[in-house]
Amino acid sequence: MTKNIMIVGVGGQGTLLTSRILGGLALEGGYDVKLSEVHGMAQRGGSVVTFVRYGDKVAEPIVEEGWADVIIAFERLEALRYAHYLKKNGALIVNDWRIDPMPVVIGAAKYPENILDTLRENYKVYTVNATEEAKKLGNSRVFNMIVLGIAAQHMDFDKETWYAVIEKTVPPKTIDINKKAFETGYQL
Repeated sequence: MTKNIMIVGVGGQGTLLTSRILGGLALEGGYDVKLSEVHGMAQRGGSVVTFVRYGDKVAEPIVEEGWADVIIAFERLEALRYAHYLKKNGALIVNDWRIDPMPVVIGAAKYPENILDTLRENYKVYTVNATEEAKKLGNSRVFNMIVLGIAAQHMDFDKETWYAVIEKTVPPKTIDINKKAFETGYQL
């Protein structure tokens, strides 16, 4: 059986690092793994989508609409944009954070209201204001590890394996804060 995960966010939010951690985790578990990254205008705050698929044998890296077991969204609007990829009874983990896309910034569009309520009408949604939680830890950049800690509860890997992969993947000077952030999310 193949597990399908999507990570969606805005350029600079750590979607690529998160996909490398998930890929490393699946490799540690002895699975065949395929990753695919889709960059929009990532350096200008545009969408970044990463697919991680793992299982006994994975043929292709792209997750089809309606097939994602877990979607990790680092921003509310990105969750709304990609929620249709989630399968029935899949988990949508959302950082309750707003980043205005360029059309909103220049006044050509409005940021949608009540995104989380809209998502809850059709999906199993888990939310956290990971950015604020990360600030409490003293480093707002580790919010993605808090979200990943919540997502870990919807995957079949033990916490020790998560920590081992995090240690191998993040820069050495950030290991402790990233593990602390992951644990914060895992406990939520």
